[in-house]
Amino acid sequence: MVIYPRKILNSIKKQINSKEIIVLTGIRRSGKTTLYRMLFNSLKTDNKVFLDMENPIEQKIFEETDYNNILFNLSEFNINPKKKLYIFLDEIQAMPSAIKAIKYLYDHYNIKFFLTGSSSFYLKNLFPESLSGRKFVFEIFPLDFEEFLIFKNQVHKFAKTFTQKDKQKNLIAYEKTKKLYEEYMQYGGFPSVVLSATNEQKKLRLNDIFKSYFEKDVKMLADFRQINAFRDLILLLMQRVGSKIEISKLSVEIGVSRETVYSFLSFLEATYFAYFMRPFSKNVDKEVSGSRKVYLCDNGFINNFAKISSDALFENSVFLNLKKYGKLNYYEKRSRGKIDFILNNKIVFEIKTKGADFDIKKLKKIAGSIGIKQCYLLTKEFDKKDNFIPAVEV
Repeated sequence: MVIYPRKILNSIKKQINSKEIIVLTGIRRSGKTTLYRMLFNSLKTDNKVFLDMENPIEQKIFEETDYNNILFNLSEFNINPKKKLYIFLDEIQAMPSAIKAIKYLYDHYNIKFFLTGSSSFYLKNLFPESLSGRKFVFEIFPLDFEEFLIFKNQVHKFAKTFTQKDKQKNLIAYEKTKKLYEEYMQYGGFPSVVLSATNEQKKLRLNDIFKSYFEKDVKMLADFRQINAFRDLILLLMQRVGSKIEISKLSVEIGVSRETVYSFLSFLEATYFAYFMRPFSKNVDKEVSGSRKVYLCDNGFINNFAKISSDALFENSVFLNLKKYGKLNYYEKRSRGKIDFILNNKIVFEIKTKGADFDIKKLKKIAGSIGIKQCYLLTKEFDKKDNFIPAVEV
């Protein structure tokens, strides 16, 4: 079976020789274990071990009062504790008690730890302050479109800046990738889904991934008594992708308090299931307090469990590909108009299936009113004019 590399792999490789613990986190089935297996196999040493912390047998290795005995337990893997040792612990949230042992071994031996965990919500509470300064945290997400094309064995060079994307776009490259973008929009970027041979398999795997998230993250990690209300909230948010959320309305619709809605939303964001984009403001307090727009972690989930417009699906896919470039906000004022996305307070984007000259003129006027000059229409269809960038290039 072909194993495809992820872009984040190179960033992690750069830290192999650092002392710090490497923590890789992200939503379930986003490729954490596969990536660590690749990294593990690439290490040119036999003094390494890969353990699945969801396996009760491998958990026993860390069930020691004297943490020094853990190294004795690892001797069956033919490791030498007197030499540099690499220990990979997959799904560390399954055994939170191991963290104290990891800290001790980190402080007393020449061990490089690599940990994975499915939930930042849990990991942030799992790692005590005593590990501050001892870890580097990396996040992995479902595939962006660039990685999606790699998994489809398609060669496509992406320009780094939006100025270059605008100048270098061409119709031939667009025609080669537009059908694949349709598939990406419909079924999303979970690696196992992308590699599925049929659409039926894709749907089955999406169902399985969602069930796994619900059973292992929601039911095990969250202390939610109203689990049905939580499920109903997810379905409501899927219907409202790209829209502002109103806490009071959500509270009424699912029959729980506003405080409970806030706790549900926090959990969804911290477990990488949903993103809540704040309005743009030069006043930080106003940005924090304004109504947020909701986007979900993967188009496949939305398309499989909700019925929404193709425009909303398109906007969600654009969001997922834009967020890797930095902070995103939206802008909306009755007197001035609206902007779909503002990137790092410097570049504005409007999302259109097919843009027109009028749209870019209007966007430039609104952007100018808030002091931003760089403007683009991100379109589903190709347009050779300046300031029009096809979404397949993002």
